Amino acid sequence: MYLPAFSQQVTALWRAALSLHKIKPAKKHGRVWLSHAIPTTGSFTQQDGTDGGSHTAETALHTPVMLKEVLRSLDLKPGQVFLDMTFGAGGHTLAILDAVPDVTVYALDRDPLAFEMARRLSAEHQGRVFPVLGCFSEVSNLLRQHGVQPGGLDAVLLDAGCSSMQLDSPERGFSLSKDGPLDMRMDGGRCPAVASAADVVNALDRQALVSILSTYGEERYAKKIASAIVAARDIYPITRTQQLGAVIAGDKIMAFHCAGAFSPSTLYARKDLLQRPAHVATKSFQALRIFVNDELHELHAALQAAEVFLRPGGRLCVLTFHSLEDRVAKRFLHGLDVAAPPRRNPRRPAREEEGEDERPSTGDARWANVQKKVIMPQQDEVRENPRGRSAKLRAAVKL
Repeated sequence: MYLPAFSQQVTALWRAALSLHKIKPAKKHGRVWLSHAIPTTGSFTQQDGTDGGSHTAETALHTPVMLKEVLRSLDLKPGQVFLDMTFGAGGHTLAILDAVPDVTVYALDRDPLAFEMARRLSAEHQGRVFPVLGCFSEVSNLLRQHGVQPGGLDAVLLDAGCSSMQLDSPERGFSLSKDGPLDMRMDGGRCPAVASAADVVNALDRQALVSILSTYGEERYAKKIASAIVAARDIYPITRTQQLGAVIAGDKIMAFHCAGAFSPSTLYARKDLLQRPAHVATKSFQALRIFVNDELHELHAALQAAEVFLRPGGRLCVLTFHSLEDRVAKRFLHGLDVAAPPRRNPRRPAREEEGEDERPSTGDARWANVQKKVIMPQQDEVRENPRGRSAKLRAAVKL
């Protein structure tokens, strides 16, 4: 799947419709529909009642993916300027600060909790770490506000995945394994006007849900799942993560006696890359998360900003965690149209087409690959950090 062309215009209309639902709830069947309040994560309070972030979020172990490979690919030198475009828990930045003397780090993240962690690190490394709060599409203006001009960066790391802090915090609403409000907004409560995942599943019509699930989740049962969601929300708004999982899986007790998209016997019939049982709603959760956070367009904006702010000879490292992200990064670095349909060879199965087959543009090349092939985590690392099993690292030098 390429960067979906439909989402550039249709998604804007859907988001406008969602904002109207948040401002003026529509009525359906004689009651207020989508009038529920979705708890946000705008204020961070520890379990002991003190400020400074969710206790469970901050203590959750977050292991940076392919740390050695990233450091080697960035090849930072003393005194250089580096942008960590997804600071998260700061694993990659901490390693760089320890390994490279006098490096200057701009630590960007759209998550307010990650930004607070970057601020604390900045206090420990005064004059070396500069925290920046914002999403990828805002990075150009934010860097200029910090005095960084185009061509002023020596290296950029773009980690497109979710952090363990987000996945392991039930109140963020990203995970199926822990029940929480169906939120999924990476910005937390920073942008209250942005629709949550609950707003999406309760407000959009069936066809819109089908498009989201099939495009961003590559879910072949998108129509069945969308129908199950519409049927369930007609009875009661879908506001919790495990409630949505139950609707998709066909758990009639949790889903208010609505027939789900799957039978209970197929709940964990799917397998992940490690051949472990995977919940049937996993792809749907991925699709909703990508849509809510506009992740593919944000990724494209990040790549464009990196190209502008890197000096010639500067290095860009991109970590992706699913095929949609990786295809955007690969096409961009190869100088191909990110929004163009995939090139197909009718003699080969579609699944074989999606790897490394699309060759770089033969025109005005802007990037040179650091490695010939994409880097993937070693088996030992996957055993220690299963969440990084699908990671792919692409590194390139700006020409």
